[in-house]
Amino acid sequence: MRKKRLERELNHPHFVGVRLSDIELELLDRKAEILGVSRSECLRKLLVEKEIVHRVEVVADMEELRSLVGAYGKIGVNLNQIARYFNTGGERSLAMEDEIRHCIAELFALREEVLKMAGDFERDYRGG
Repeated sequence: MRKKRLERELNHPHFVGVRLSDIELELLDRKAEILGVSRSECLRKLLVEKEIVHRVEVVADMEELRSLVGAYGKIGVNLNQIARYFNTGGERSLAMEDEIRHCIAELFALREEVLKMAGDFERDYRGG
């Protein structure tokens, strides 16, 4: 038995040391025990068989962004008031149509600002 284990280890000539917390080590030991393999074999299986998903999370704390979010909120409130007006039998009027056009124009203007900010961010992020 020891000879087979030694032969398997010789097929993996590269050593990689990893520091783990107590909890991580316990999880590794449990998984290895469930699979009936050594810690090393368990890690190799995880490395080869598991897909690692790379996720980039962008966290921004910008005053401009807060301002845009606030503006979207105000426009949303206005649109909800307009919808409530019409849903409760409100009559169509020039003033109401002007308010709707104004809200739509503000949404398009904010959209352009967001797209410009996204372009600036992408340029900064990619080093352009």
